[in-house]
Amino acid sequence: MLKRLLSYFFPIKIHSQTSAVSKSLEITWANGNLVMDSLNTNYSYGSLQRILKLGLKNIGFAKIKKMDHILILGVAGGSVIKTLVNDIPFKGKITGVEIDSEIIKMANQYFKLNEIPQLQIIIDDAFEFVLKTTKKYDLIVVDIFQDTKMPNFLFESFFIDRICFLLNSKGFILFNTMLLDKSENLRNKKLINEFKKENFTIKSIPRVENHNELIVIEKLV
Repeated sequence: MLKRLLSYFFPIKIHSQTSAVSKSLEITWANGNLVMDSLNTNYSYGSLQRILKLGLKNIGFAKIKKMDHILILGVAGGSVIKTLVNDIPFKGKITGVEIDSEIIKMANQYFKLNEIPQLQIIIDDAFEFVLKTTKKYDLIVVDIFQDTKMPNFLFESFFIDRICFLLNSKGFILFNTMLLDKSENLRNKKLINEFKKENFTIKSIPRVENHNELIVIEKLV
């Protein structure tokens, strides 16, 4: 409790380790809450939880509550899962795909993800998973980072087409992106401007927490 109280005055790191996939990972008490960080950015809880919660609110908590199956691509510490379960509260099935098994071990230890009964965690590459899965989802959350960088495949038309295909009727994609330079701004504009799919809409929620932009894709029928 002392560390938690002191964290309102300054962050207190309680665990750090390296991972072959994510490199540097830390668990820190900050403003009374445990957060997971990479070397240069927040990975779970903290600002990331606020960002994705805003996106979920934009879709509508009432809509999400009625959904049956949600797919999370990029779990990290699982803050968006905790928002779904605790704040909405979502009672359906959640499938989380995470490439880094070390992150999941930390998430289970510090954030108790393994105690969420409707959650299934799959250790896999997100691109490989979406190619293999035969299931359809009501909401797909894409939150994949390597520190502050996003893999290029996330913005390729094949990947976007595939996750759109995996949506049920009237489903949503919530895509969290980070914009740190001009090229990344242009990358997002290109994706939004070139997105032309019948029965789909796309919109952006710009400059969330300064450097993030949320992209929301909705399947209309």
